[in-house]
Amino acid sequence: MRIIRLDEQSRQDILANLLKRDPNHYSGYEATVQEIVEDVKSRKDEALLEYTEKFDGVKLEAGQIRVAQEEVREALSLVDPALLRVMEKSMANIREYHEKQKRYSWFDSKPDGTILGQKVSPLASAGVYVPGGKAAYPSSVLMNIIPAKVAGVPRIVMVTPPGKDGKVNPVTLAAAHLAGVTESYKVGGAQAVAALAFGTESVPRVDKIAGPGNIFVALAKKAVYGHVSIDSIAGPSEILVLADDSANPRYVAADLLSQAEHDELASAVLITTSMELAQKVSKEAKGFVQVLPRREILKKSLENYGYILVADSMADAIDAANEIASEHLEIVTRNPFEVMAKIRNAGAIFLGEYSMEPLGDYFAGPNHVLPTNGTAKFFSPLGVDDYVKKSSIIYYSKEALESAHKDIEAFAEAERLTAHANSVRVRFEK
Repeated sequence: MRIIRLDEQSRQDILANLLKRDPNHYSGYEATVQEIVEDVKSRKDEALLEYTEKFDGVKLEAGQIRVAQEEVREALSLVDPALLRVMEKSMANIREYHEKQKRYSWFDSKPDGTILGQKVSPLASAGVYVPGGKAAYPSSVLMNIIPAKVAGVPRIVMVTPPGKDGKVNPVTLAAAHLAGVTESYKVGGAQAVAALAFGTESVPRVDKIAGPGNIFVALAKKAVYGHVSIDSIAGPSEILVLADDSANPRYVAADLLSQAEHDELASAVLITTSMELAQKVSKEAKGFVQVLPRREILKKSLENYGYILVADSMADAIDAANEIASEHLEIVTRNPFEVMAKIRNAGAIFLGEYSMEPLGDYFAGPNHVLPTNGTAKFFSPLGVDDYVKKSSIIYYSKEALESAHKDIEAFAEAERLTAHANSVRVRFEK
């Protein structure tokens, strides 16, 4: 990994390079995605089946788009029982964490006859996109479905691409079943997002779409936003490790590579106050790359978006971390809680040398669907709030309104909205 002295110029250059990975910079794909979305909106199942054959290499009939219960039972029988037990443990942690996020309706009544409040209601339906094909991501299934279940969403739909055999990966199906999915469909890519947004003969529409995917999925979510809600437009994965000379270089290198292996666009950044640590981490990372199976992806990721930045002080290091606003931030310093108090921007923060990023991906409980590409400056991790909506409650008695009606009328008249003023005034006509 390249070692660079952190200064204002290097910080700006690295930020510019990292932001190139933002899905919004891939405008060359937008026309293609928009064409797919419009086609599915217009031709529904017919288009879905054509794109599934074209992109996934499998020919399905309309009656095969929805996953049958027999397929779920078969999947459960194929998954290693030990893995099922691990998923159940992970689910318990995820559910317990997200239960603490639940919000409740509230009402505040006053002696003057006013009642104000907020009604919290779950969404009627939510769609979860899960990457598929050869790979299986059961952790992503759990992280997207369980907050929706905790929120009380009655209909939770999963879409995922089928394999060449026309089936969904059994581990993915098993995880969805355990998490409580309502129904699953064998469709992926931009066409799946369009189906969830507009509905087809086989796939009823939903109110919100969540879940990670490739650039086509991200751009499709962007294209349908407004017709439905979405969680975010996620970019490639990223990790930033903030460390001082007390950090274990082997641990740090391993953690950096845990994200770099996702794909060639993933970023792995170490910011440290120790040149000695920087050099040792670079050496350890090189050694790991030689022996890890995904070495080609690791090489490309580190070559394009891997950095070791050496700062003059921890204050400078923290400033840079806040500017980058990484999806995952590990703090490996003598006093990680003290440093954490100065962090403003990060998707998830891992404290100490035994709190590595994969702990959050699979087991601890906090959601691993996180803001990327600097959006941690204004976005939060996926959670229960993403699956509820809030309605304001307003009640005024006649007596309460009487004391305020002239003020309201004056406000409306100032905006020249005389019908607004009249709506209040007629209630006090002599």
